[in-house]
Amino acid sequence: MEVAQTIRCMVGELKAQHEIDDEKDVKLVLIKCPLLTSAKIAAIKAQDLKPITEDTYESMAKSRYASAIGIALGLDEMKEEDMTRLMDRETNEFYSHKASCSSGAELEDCHILILASMPLMQRAAILNDLRTPKLDAMASSMIDAIDAVAIIEMLKEIEKRGGAVVQVFVKAEADPSGMIRGSRHTMNTDSDIQSTRHARAAVGGLVAGLLQDTMVYVSGGAEGQGPSGGGSLCMVYSVEGA
Repeated sequence: MEVAQTIRCMVGELKAQHEIDDEKDVKLVLIKCPLLTSAKIAAIKAQDLKPITEDTYESMAKSRYASAIGIALGLDEMKEEDMTRLMDRETNEFYSHKASCSSGAELEDCHILILASMPLMQRAAILNDLRTPKLDAMASSMIDAIDAVAIIEMLKEIEKRGGAVVQVFVKAEADPSGMIRGSRHTMNTDSDIQSTRHARAAVGGLVAGLLQDTMVYVSGGAEGQGPSGGGSLCMVYSVEGA
C-alpha cells in the first residue's frame, strides 16, 4: 500500500508539472525493493514475530510481487477490493503491465522511478524545439518467454512513428507452470543453473536478435510484472523533430 500511495503522489506531480493526462501515460515503473537477510529474519523472530519466509532468496520474489501489486494499485490496473483475493498466488490473476521490480539486500525501502509520455499535443510542441531531447516510450507485455510477436509489433509501431529504439526494458521469468505453449521446460528443475538466469538468457537472446542490438535490460523474476510466465515490455525510442 505504501508503494501504491507513493506512485499515486508521483503521478499527481507528473500531471501538475508535466501535463500528462492520467495513469495511462505512464509507460514503466521501475522499483528497487528490499529483501529479507538472515539478520533481518533473526530480528523479526527475536520480537516473537513470524517472517513471511525464512528463505532469503524466496523473500526476493515476495518483495518483487508485493512491489508489482503496489504498482498495479497505484496505476489503477487493479482495485483495492481485489486485495482480499490475493491470498492465493497460484491464481496469477493480478499483475501490472508496467512494472519492473528487482530486490536488493542493500535497501531498507523502495526506490521508485517512473517513465511517462506526454500527450500528443505537448509532445508535438517539444518535437519542434531542437534544444529538447526527443524521446518517447511504448509499453506492452510478453505473454511468455518466446513471445516474439509482441516485440515485433512494438518495433513495427515505433518504425511507423519514425522512431529509433534507444533502450528496451524487459522482465523475464521461467513459467511457474513448467510449461510454455503446451511443451514442458526444465528451467525450474535444473540443478546447475537458477531459473531466473535461464529466463534472462532466453529472453535476452530473443530481444537482442530481433532488435539486432545486445544493449538491452532484461531483469529476472517477473512475479506480478506482466502475465505469468511472461513479463512487462517497454521500449524507449528517439523521434525526429517536425
